[in-house]
Amino acid sequence: MQLPEHPHPPKRGFLAALRNNFFTGVVVIAPIAVTIWLVWTLIGWIDSWVLPFIPARYNPLLLIQQYTGLEVDIRGLGVATFLIFAVIVGWVAKGLIGRSLIRYAESLVLSIPLVRSVYSGLKQIVETVLAQGEQNFDRACMVEYPRQGIWAIAFISTKAKGEVAAKLGDDLVSVFLPTTPNPTSGFLLFLPRKDVIELDMTVEDAAKLIISAGLVYPNGKDTKEAAEALAASQTAK
Repeated sequence: MQLPEHPHPPKRGFLAALRNNFFTGVVVIAPIAVTIWLVWTLIGWIDSWVLPFIPARYNPLLLIQQYTGLEVDIRGLGVATFLIFAVIVGWVAKGLIGRSLIRYAESLVLSIPLVRSVYSGLKQIVETVLAQGEQNFDRACMVEYPRQGIWAIAFISTKAKGEVAAKLGDDLVSVFLPTTPNPTSGFLLFLPRKDVIELDMTVEDAAKLIISAGLVYPNGKDTKEAAEALAASQTAK
């Protein structure tokens, strides 16, 4: 008995193959293009802030245009100038004369009421960020927000300190709850440690999940463990 021949699978048309290749190319090109565009835009933004503050006789862009006679716009000169200036200021600040000049300049700034408040706040923020280094937001977590039964991804910053801990108790952690899709804005929450569920996913994976509005998930192991942790917490309650 002769077995019936199986029909061959239909061949994809030229337009279908072209469409698939196009979407594959977009997936490959889009992240690279957006990253390059963001870096290019950031460099241009820094240049637009730094270069106008440099006197004309020392402005590297104007000097290049003067000696070459070409109206060129070299992207990154402002960034390079800022980095060199920061290194020089840091080197001078480590010396005795530099420390004395900085203390004198700070005393002048702190003598102005409104400027004193702004300067003190900004200085404290910068020193805190630089002092903690890579310890900022080194753990992702889940918290119930804005009400019980609704969960949101957040980042643990530090244990509550100072007056907050004295007023509310020591067993509190400060948590930054970012917004979607812009994680640079959000809310600072102080929660009991028992109400915060730490996740195994990295901060980078959690940030991707927030920015993508839940479309980009970390690997399945992390997702499974997070779901089990949530289920266990709900059962305990």
